[in-house]
Amino acid sequence: MAVKRMDNVGIVVEDLDTTIAFFVELGLELEGRATIEGEWAGRVTGLGNQHVEIAMMRTPDGHSRLELSRFLAPSIIADHRTAPVNALGYLRVMFAVTDLDATLERLARHGAELVGEVVQYGDTYRLCYIRGPEGVLLGLAEELG
Repeated sequence: MAVKRMDNVGIVVEDLDTTIAFFVELGLELEGRATIEGEWAGRVTGLGNQHVEIAMMRTPDGHSRLELSRFLAPSIIADHRTAPVNALGYLRVMFAVTDLDATLERLARHGAELVGEVVQYGDTYRLCYIRGPEGVLLGLAEELG
């Protein structure tokens, strides 16, 4: 097997501080912030000379990370924040939560909006999609029983 684990999912944002606060409210921990720039970074991404501010968020279990990036250079060239859930490409990250209703209430204070409605999938899950800061699409699922 070639894959050992998934290290992180990356999301590009404009307002890093607001997005960090949102994910802290969700229950992630800010692991660290850094500025990435230089020729080596551009070779990895194919963007050439880049300057990016990143924040690494860690889930409470320590197994998953979310990398939030704010590009200072080069300029953003596309915006997928309002794409519907059936758009091609990356779309959402799903988080398991312990109390869906309380989580939605807390995240609403940070601007989160329900995309559709909270639904129950059999006797297994209650789940929903929300849009957080900058239109970031997330799934939230509460295991039942």
